[in-house]
This record gives sequence, structure tokens and C-alpha cells, in this order.
Amino acid sequence: MNRENAFSSGKQINPVQNASFLSKRMFWWLRDTFRAGQRKEITEEKLYATLPEHSSHGLAETFERLWSEELQRGSDKASFARVYWRAFGPETLIWGLVFSAFETANRVAQPLLLGELVSYFTPNQDTISKRDAYLYAAGVIACSLLSVISFHPFIFYIFQLGMKFRIGASCLIYNKVLKLSKSTTAGDGLNGKIINLLSNDVGKFDIALCFVHDLWKGPMEAILLGYFIYLQIGFSGLLGMAFLMSFIPLQAWVGKKTATYRMKAAKRTDLRVRFMNEIIQGIQVIKMYTWESSFAKMIEKIRRKEIHAIRGGAYVRATLISFFTVSRVSIFISLLSYTVTENVITAKKVFIVTSFYSILNDSMVHFWPMAITFCAEGYISLKRIRDFLLTPEGKLPVQGIGFEEEDKKSAKKSAGAGGDCASGVAVSGKSKLNQQENGGKPLTKEEDVVREPLLPTRLVRILDSERKGVVLDNATARWMCPSAIQENAPGAGDAPAIENTNVGIESVSIAVEPRKLCVLVGPVGSGKTTLLQVLLGELELDEGSVEIRGSVSYAAQEPWLYEGSVRNNILFTEEYSERRYLQVVKVCALEKDFELFPHGDQTIVGERGISLSGGQKARVNLARAVYRKADIYLLDDPLSAVDTHVGKHIYEQCIREFLANRVCILVTHQLQYLKDVQQIVLMNGGRVEAIGSYRELKKANIESMLALTPDESPLDSPLEKELKNMRPRRTSGSSTGSQNRDIDLMVDLLDQEKQEEEKESQGGSGSVGLSVYKTYIGAVQSCGWIFWLSAFMLLSQIVVSGVDIFVAEWVNWEERVAGIPPVFDLNDNHTILSSRDVRILLREQTDVSNFIERQQYIWIYSGLIILLVVLVVQRSFSFFYVCLRISMNLHDRLFRGLTRATMHFFNTNPSGRILNRFSKDIGAIDSALPMALLDCVVFFLEMIAVVAVVSIVNYWFLLPTIVVAVLMYYIRQTYLNTSRVVKRIESVNRSPIFSHTNATLQGLSTIRAFGAQSALKREFNEFLDVNSSSWYMFISTSRAFALWLDLVCVLYIGIVTLSFLVGGQHTLGGSVGLAITKTISLVGMCQWGMRQSAELENQMVSVERVNEYTNLPSEPPLETAPKHRPQRNWPEHGAIRFTNVDLRYSEDGERVLKDLNFVIRPNEKVGIVGRTGAGKSSLIQALFRLAPFDGNIEIDDIDTKTLGLRDLRSKISIIPQDPILFSGTMRSNLDPFEQRKDEELWNALDQVELKEAVSSLAGGLECRMSDGGSNFSMGQRQLVCLARAILRNNKILVLDEATANVDPETDQLIQRTIRDQFQRCTVLTIAHRLHTVMDSDRVLVMDAGKAMEYGNPHELLQRSDGALRRLVNQTASSTAQQLAQIAQDNYNDRLTSNPDGDAR
Repeated sequence: MNRENAFSSGKQINPVQNASFLSKRMFWWLRDTFRAGQRKEITEEKLYATLPEHSSHGLAETFERLWSEELQRGSDKASFARVYWRAFGPETLIWGLVFSAFETANRVAQPLLLGELVSYFTPNQDTISKRDAYLYAAGVIACSLLSVISFHPFIFYIFQLGMKFRIGASCLIYNKVLKLSKSTTAGDGLNGKIINLLSNDVGKFDIALCFVHDLWKGPMEAILLGYFIYLQIGFSGLLGMAFLMSFIPLQAWVGKKTATYRMKAAKRTDLRVRFMNEIIQGIQVIKMYTWESSFAKMIEKIRRKEIHAIRGGAYVRATLISFFTVSRVSIFISLLSYTVTENVITAKKVFIVTSFYSILNDSMVHFWPMAITFCAEGYISLKRIRDFLLTPEGKLPVQGIGFEEEDKKSAKKSAGAGGDCASGVAVSGKSKLNQQENGGKPLTKEEDVVREPLLPTRLVRILDSERKGVVLDNATARWMCPSAIQENAPGAGDAPAIENTNVGIESVSIAVEPRKLCVLVGPVGSGKTTLLQVLLGELELDEGSVEIRGSVSYAAQEPWLYEGSVRNNILFTEEYSERRYLQVVKVCALEKDFELFPHGDQTIVGERGISLSGGQKARVNLARAVYRKADIYLLDDPLSAVDTHVGKHIYEQCIREFLANRVCILVTHQLQYLKDVQQIVLMNGGRVEAIGSYRELKKANIESMLALTPDESPLDSPLEKELKNMRPRRTSGSSTGSQNRDIDLMVDLLDQEKQEEEKESQGGSGSVGLSVYKTYIGAVQSCGWIFWLSAFMLLSQIVVSGVDIFVAEWVNWEERVAGIPPVFDLNDNHTILSSRDVRILLREQTDVSNFIERQQYIWIYSGLIILLVVLVVQRSFSFFYVCLRISMNLHDRLFRGLTRATMHFFNTNPSGRILNRFSKDIGAIDSALPMALLDCVVFFLEMIAVVAVVSIVNYWFLLPTIVVAVLMYYIRQTYLNTSRVVKRIESVNRSPIFSHTNATLQGLSTIRAFGAQSALKREFNEFLDVNSSSWYMFISTSRAFALWLDLVCVLYIGIVTLSFLVGGQHTLGGSVGLAITKTISLVGMCQWGMRQSAELENQMVSVERVNEYTNLPSEPPLETAPKHRPQRNWPEHGAIRFTNVDLRYSEDGERVLKDLNFVIRPNEKVGIVGRTGAGKSSLIQALFRLAPFDGNIEIDDIDTKTLGLRDLRSKISIIPQDPILFSGTMRSNLDPFEQRKDEELWNALDQVELKEAVSSLAGGLECRMSDGGSNFSMGQRQLVCLARAILRNNKILVLDEATANVDPETDQLIQRTIRDQFQRCTVLTIAHRLHTVMDSDRVLVMDAGKAMEYGNPHELLQRSDGALRRLVNQTASSTAQQLAQIAQDNYNDRLTSNPDGDAR
């Protein structure tokens, strides 16, 4: 899309491509990266290019191919899992088998070797020589080493597979997004769902793949180890095994619960994110209406439910974590039953059995359930992705419509490339195309038929025909309203009943020729936009046919801009040709604007075009359509958002001259231009009422038809709105200054290759400060909980280690007793008893005392085990309870901080970035962070315990321990400095993927009309590549870190094991076994703990980011200080006085309003006019205090700066430029606080003539609004906003270009309602159409932020060089006369009604 920078061009090749085998295995190739990390000089530019095998282009093709083959099996048989299996299945399986077999053998060998080594230390043994002992020791160390060297490369490999899968799936999802037609995306909340699929679901697979081998490895190891335990201690061992195994079904059940909770939580998170998205998009309106608290309540309700689901999941986790006590208990059972059956335990037996149990515990109790959980989650994600990919692309009864890529390959591909491709294959040359569609007619066309995606068979497109033009023959097309289908038609099968579809257009027949402008006019909701959607192929025909001869270009009703320079927005997919470009800029009246922009046409337009005013967006949108060389131009209402003289300029220069020789279809409400139009199509209720020139229509006296109020059928034309999912954009405070607002973000594009679109703040660059941890812990808001939790943590660790030391002591005692036969001095005893009997007697005595002592050991052991279980369970549950409490509080603070933030913040931050805080960061705080935190705490306690235990055995071990600790700390520092930056770059690079998808969803029709799909796919793939290159670096650095840490641990094991041998045979077997098993346990634990501590820091970044938004500079207080509180009935009169008002949007921005001084009297109707960007909307921002200003604004002599915002804003009603509705019900949109009775609501709807339309909807006032109110047309939404104003019943009403998007009929209705309802109010009207303000009491003419003139319109028109006079003269002469006449009549009326005063 004409971006100046290609990502991979400047990147270095990844050194791993040229690394040796050894360097790859040991991750030596990363040394440069780690060095750079130490020097703190890793930047995004320093990262390497994406590896060829990770390039999204290749992966996308593979996945597209496999998925289309799946689709041929039929949609019920299509499986996404099979796609994975066919892409990477065999390699996953073979390597998994090899690795698992090797690891299992290794695991079994180590304890056996250890057992032999320990028995060497039994007192008085002579079976094992010193040489053997050394061999056994070497074996123990080698086992650890081998497992380390094999494990990490394997996991690294698996992670890469997961990444490839993620890339492939993301591309499939995005390609699907590009194919969704208008009638599908009309649905509720699809946006949120797609973003969630891309951010969460595709990532679930990385983890599932790591665990998939544990599914069968666990049970296999269990059988093997069970056999070895049986060899050691016979049936007692099987008792312990049975106890251990009895927990597995329980775990499986618990794991299943996790999946259901996750599903629940995911759905509720989707919902919350969707609402947040709406709130962020409509924040300006929410602030003006002071609806913050009602939305806060709603979000709180949703959040409560979400937390409820998450809490279920967390308690399930707590249960799983508590299961680690199971192995301790089973060892206890085995040893107990073994000693009770008159056997003597030895060190060798105890340690072999203990090791086997801890391995079993790992593989069966720990990893196996985790494997089940993660694989289940992965499976659910696969299903969610599959369901999305199978979303019908057209209207529900799909009539054999095939979708093809529009790449050149499409012609070569077989007919069945996607969907049930029964018809409409691209055929090159003059071959006949004659295929039977499902139940349709054969389609024969001699000429070259080029298919673009999404073209139904009834729509024929001929690109190189001689005669250009559009022919509709009896065309009927209906919108399927998703809600209607669900509500009204439970049995709507293939042929939906007419009632639950909405008539879009009905039996329309028109032929449009070149050089003959065709204008569509008609009331709001009459099907004008729908007709264009049919021509674009966005809405399939149900009957009739459409023939389009020539290529099409399209300008949507709601401008769609993406992030990039203005020039790129105009060029879009076309090549740059200077001559044509300058011509287009001229005819679209953009020249003056470019002069005002800080960087001319290189100025960056924010997401959704934030730094432009409404009129500028509309003109850029039009320029894009006109710049494209096409035969047919479809322009949907391009004139409504611009002021009169600009409108005239565009109509004459652009539409009549520039496009004179083309086929042009224009939708408009501006009837003043129609005088010389030869072909006017008057539409009403989806039908064509009349076609003819202006004169013919006038003759037939059909002009009155234009004034017919729409007789709207139920749920009529709900989608008379160009962009389905496009939420209305925020007004930018449209003004010249609005361009200067972001000057600091905009450095000239020509000097640099690209202008930095203010990169997402990368958080702090250093580590996360202590203050962040303080914030997190402080968010519990209860000291008692913190104290109890700490106590549980400490006590449980003390008991765990206590049990280990106790067992070792017991074994030592047994060995001492067994190995030292009692020695008696019998020389003094000259008794009758022979010495033999005495021996027996003494032996029995000793046995009795031993028995008593053994009983004591058993009792103490039992007590400790019970205590252990109780403490651990307590600890796990309290921990998760506290974490959820924290996350509730943090979310509340975040939401409060955000809704109180200033408008400047929302205008400078793209919605994707803000939304990221609510989806990704809150998600991390909800689930990932507690896990990482618990792991860390437990790990540090265990480390301390291990060191303590080893030192108790021999205090000299403290020396190597210190050395190893220093080494580990150094490795961790190196790793953290690098990984932290890489991870941050990775998350920053992830945002554009979502922003891009969001922008795509909002501009689908435009994108498809321009055939820009492949360009956008390319762009999406680039974003993915950038992300995957940083992700690859992230996983390689973490693997390298894990590998090296584990090698250090192996070194430590070596030192401890060998030092026992070097030191001779003095130590008892129990102590040796204890020390060695403890150090071996360090291997996985150390790197896991260190990694979790790094992970904890990474997750803490989320807390930091959330916290950053809780402390945003906030608006002035909502409530008024008691001493300034106005009376209940303020403002009584509604007089407004502006004194020296200056306004700038940011501290250092330019002034947008300059020294404004004027007074508006009570009940006066004042019009505010001026060309686009003159500061009209900024004036409103100042009135509502949406932006800080200097000077004073007084309402009824009270300075607005002394008031709380709620008191001020709730007393001024506004009908905004973009009518914004929120999803929910009609009632919640009119009266979110539920203060009004039903009849008041119906009354208000009646006054705006919406009563019929609403009462015909399912549920009446409770009818559902889909996202952004898209089931109402633009005009209807404007009327809902008017009804809101009527309900608020305030003394001051502001209309911000409220009638720009509606037909003259609705315009008159709005004006009439305002005259009747708001007679006793002060009304400020900002207008583009001069005739809306000519009957005002006074008019304020603005230019470049200054007030040029202010007075009665008639008086102002008397000045020959006046500003208002100039504006009026720019219109057609007839219009100018008409305007002057309105002003004069109005003036005279005033004089007659008020003879003694002046005409004000």
C-alpha cells in the first residue's frame, strides 16, 4: 500500500543460517545478541531478518492450499487439526518419539545408579569397590548431562513449529477477513472475536505442542517405573503406586473443568473487550453526555462475571498445584507398609524409591494433567479458528458462490478452489463459460470474464467491453439482519421468509451510460447505499441480474483512512503519477488543506484518520476514488461532509468535469446541484420511484416525492451505512490546529524514509522497578491477607523440607541399628546362663527398644505428612484468591483512569494501543502473572531449602554453592538484559497486526472495490514477519539461557557427588542420598525458576503499563466544589459569554482558537459557519471543556472553570457530528441511567418520527443495537441522538454539523423539531449548509480560529465585503438569492413580532 519501507530490506541475515552444528546446539550463535544486550544497544533495527522457513508468505500459501483441500471434504468434515497434521505432523511425531524414548531410559537409569552409589556408604559393606563407586557417580552425573543436552534443542524445535502454525493460522484468518461480505460482518461483535483469535487463540498452540508428547509418555513411564519400584520393595510399592494413580482420573476431570472455565472466561473477555472498544471509540460523546458512570457500571457488571469464570479456573489450578503433595503421601504409604510388614528399610531402597516417585510425580501428576489441559485448550482454539474460517462469506443461503483469489494464479487453479465453486471461474480468452450453478441459469458470456473475489453469479463483470456502463435488470437484494434471523425465524432454513430480511433494493432496473451523470436521491433509508453495495458485489442479488462493463472505483459514505501519509491514502494501490495526482488534489479542493498541514501531503493520518477534520477525511476519501483510473465511479454521498462552496467546487470540477467521460453514479442529498442532471433516480423504500432529468421529474411533479417522509418497513435498510463495522470516528476537534497537534510526532517524511508513527512507548527500558511490585501487592488493599499468605508460604516450605530431612535421619538410624551388632562384655557375668542365651535375651531387649523407637519415627512421620497437606492446600487457594482480588482492583483503577483522561490523550493514542491495555495486559494480570508469581516464590523458598539441607549434611558445601550462585546470577543478568528488550520489541511489533486487522475490518468495501486485497495481505505478512523475527530471537535467547543454567547445575551435581567419594566413607548413606537427590532436583528447577522470575518481570510490565494508564493526566474534577455549586435550576436563561478564549490541544501546540470574544443572549439561535478547519468544532470543545483553554467562558454569569465537569456537561445537550450509538438496547441508548418512564421515551421517539420504526423492531425499546448501532441508517442514528437531546431537556443545545449526513427531508424534520422543542432554549448550530443557519437570530463567521463577523445574517449580507457575503457568493447564484431571501424574511418576521426593538 505504497509504504515507503520494506521491512526486510535493511536487516542482517540471521547468523543461525551459517552456524555450525555445535554452535546451533549450544546456542553459541547468539553471542553477538547477548553482547549487544549487555551494552543496552538492541533496537528493532538490530534484530535479524526473518528466517526463510518462517516467512509468512510461504506458510500462508501452504496453509491456504491445505485448508482449501479440507473444504472440499465439505464443511462438516473440514478439520483444522488435520491441516496441522498434514503440514507438520510426521516430523512432530518422529522427533517426539525419539526424544521421549531417550529421556525415559535416562530417567530410569539415574536412580538405579544412585542407589548403588548410596549403598557404598552403608557401614561395613564390602560388595562395592571404590572404583565401582566412582563409575556409579560418573553415571549419575552423565545422566543429568545427557538429559540437559537433549531436552533444550528439542523444545526449541517444537516452539518453532508452534510459531509456524501461528503464522499460517493468522494468515488464514486475515484472508478470511478480506472475504467476509457486508451481510456477514453486520453481525454482532465479530471484530472483538477476530482480534481475540489473532491475539490469544493462535498462541495457545505453542504451549499445547510442547506438552503433546507427555500425553502418552506419562502412562508409559508409569508402567515402567511401577515395575522397578516393585523390584525394590515388593507389594508395598504397589500400594503407593495405586494411591498415586487414583488421583489421575480426578486430575483429568479437573483438567476438563479448566477447559469449560476457559471457554466461559474467553467469551466474557470477548464481551468486555468489545464494550471497551466501543467506549474508546465513542469516548468524546460519552464525556459530553457525562455517561461515564453508567458505562462504568456496565463494565463492572461484565467484569464481575468474567472474574467469576476466571476464579473457577484459578481454583482448578490451585487444586492441581496442591497435588504435588500426592507423591510425598505415596512415599509415606509405601515406606509405612514396608516397615509394618517386618522389613528393614535401607538407604539404597529409600532413595531409589523416592527418586522414582518424584519422577512419577513429575510425569504423571504434574505434566500429564497439564498436557491434558493445554492440549484441550489448544483443541478449543483449533475449533474456534475452524468455526471462524467456516463463517459463511455471503448471505446465509449461499447460492453456490465460489471465491477465488484475484491473483494471476486464479485462472490456472482448478474450479474448486474455495467454497462450493460451482460457478464463475475466471476464464481467459474467448472460451465459453457455461456452467450450471445450483439451481441457477446457465451463464454464457462470449467476452473475457474476469472474476474478482466475492462476485455472485448474477453479477457479471466484463472488463474490456467496448461499451462501458452499468445495467441493472429487475435486481432485488435483501440484507440479512443477523439479529432478525435469530429472533424472528427459528425455522428459517434455506429460503428465509421475507419478513426477517430487510429490503435493500427491490426490482430495480437502471442503465447508466458514460458521459451521463446518474444521481441517486431519496429519503434516509431508501436503499441508495444498498444499490452501490450491490454494484460492488458486497451484497448478493436474490433476483434479477446486474451487468458491469468496466472497472470500478468507489468512495464510501463514511470515509475510511488507514495509518500512513495523506498521499499514501490517496494513492492506495495505484502507482504515483505526478500530473494526475496534482489534478486530483486540485479538483478535490485539497490544495489549501495541504498548505495548512505541517508536512503537506506527507502528514501522517492517525488510525481512522484522527488528525483530519470531518470534511478533510471526506475529501481524501473522494480523492482516493477519483485518483484510481477506472471506467465506473461510484460516489456515496461525498458532498455532505463539506461546506457549501467546497461542495460546489467538487461537484463542478471533479464530478462534472474531471469524471465527465466516465460512468459516474453519485448518491447525494444536495438537491441544489441537480438542475442540469439528465438522469436522476429517485428511490424510496428500496424501489425506484422515478427516473428522468430534473425537468421531467419536475413536470411529473414528483419533486414532492423527495419530501415524502420515508414509510419505513420493519427493520428497514439497517445497513444503509457504508462501513459495517466502522465505528464513527472521533471528531478531531476538526480545525487547522488539529493538524499541528501532532507536529511533534511528525518529522518530515522526505528526509527520513518513513515518518515514525510514534512507536508505542516501549515501557521503561530497564528492569521493572520495585515500585511496580509495590503497586501490585498494594492493590490487595488488605494487610491481613498479605500477612497470612506470607505465613502459609513459609510454613509449608519448612514442613516440606522437614519431611525430607526426617526420612534421611530415620534411614541413618536404621542403617546404624542394622550395621552395628551389639557387643557385650560377658567376662564378669559368671551366671548359669550360657553366653548364647544372654545374647538372645539382649538382642530381644534391643529389638523391643528399637521397635518402640521405630514406632515413634512412624508417628512423627505421619504427623508431618498431615500437616504438609493441610498447609499446601491452604497456601494455594489463598494465593489465587488474593491475586484475583488484586486484578479486580487494578482493572477498576485502569478503567477509572482511562475514562477520566483528557481528550488529547485519546486523540494522540490509537485505539489499538489503548485496547491492548484492556485485552493483553489485563489478561496477563488475570492469569499469567499469578502463575509466574507463585512459581517464583515457591522456587526461591525451595532454593533456600536445598542449600540449607546440603549444608546441614556438610557445611563445606557452602563454598561451591556460593560459586555456582554467582555464576547463575551472572547468566541471569546477561539473559534478562537481552530478553527484556527483545520481548518488549516483540509486544510493540504485535500491535500493528491488530491495528491493521481493525483498519481492514472497517474498510472492507473500499478495499475490495479497489481490489487492494493482495496489497493488504502483503502488508499483513510484513507485520507478521517483523513480529516473528523478534519472537524467534525471544525463544532462542530463553532456550540458550535455560541450557546454560542447567549446565551450571550439572557442574554443581558433579562437585557434590564426587566430593563424597573423595572425602572417604565416613558419611552415612542417608545423608549422601539426601544431598545428591536434592542437588539433582536443582536441574530443571533452577532454570525454570530463573525463567519464571524473568517471566514475572515480563508480566509485571503489564502491571506497569496498566499503572501508567491509571495515572494519566485527568480532566478537572467531575463534581463542583461546594462553595461554587450553582442552584438546581442553573442555567435558567442560557446566556453564554466568551471572553478572550484561546484554545490549544496540547501544551506546546499552536492556538486553534485565537482570542474569541462574543456574547450569546438567552434563548438565542446562533449559527456558526466557516470553511473546514476554521475552528468551529474547537469552539464546542471549549464550551464542554474537552480541551484546556485560556480566557473565560461564562454561562448565566457563572465561570465554567469553577464548575465540576458533570454539572457543566449534563446541562448542555449536544447532537454530535458523528451520531454514535452503543450496543445494548434502544432504552440504554436513550436513557442509560434509567431515570425516565417508558412513555417519556416513546414520546421523544415520536417527536423525531422514529416511533413506528422502533415499535416494529423485536422488543421495542428493548431492541438490540448491534455494534455501533449499525442496524440503523445514518439518518436514523442522528434522529436517536436528537431524541436524547429532547429527553435531557436542557437550556442549551449544540448541533455539531448534525444534519450533514441526512437527506433534506430528515434535515427539515430535525430543524422543525428543534424549532418546536427547543424554542425556549439557546441553540448553537455548526453548519456546512448555509440554509440551515440563515434563519438564525445571529451568525458567527469563523476563519482560522478567529471570529470574523457576528450579527444578524440579513445585516451581515448587506456588507459587500463581509465574510458571510463571500461564503454565500461562492454558491450558485440561484442558491445565493434563495439564502438572502430566507435571511430577509426571517429579519422581517422578527421586526413585526418585535416592532420596538431591533431584529435580534
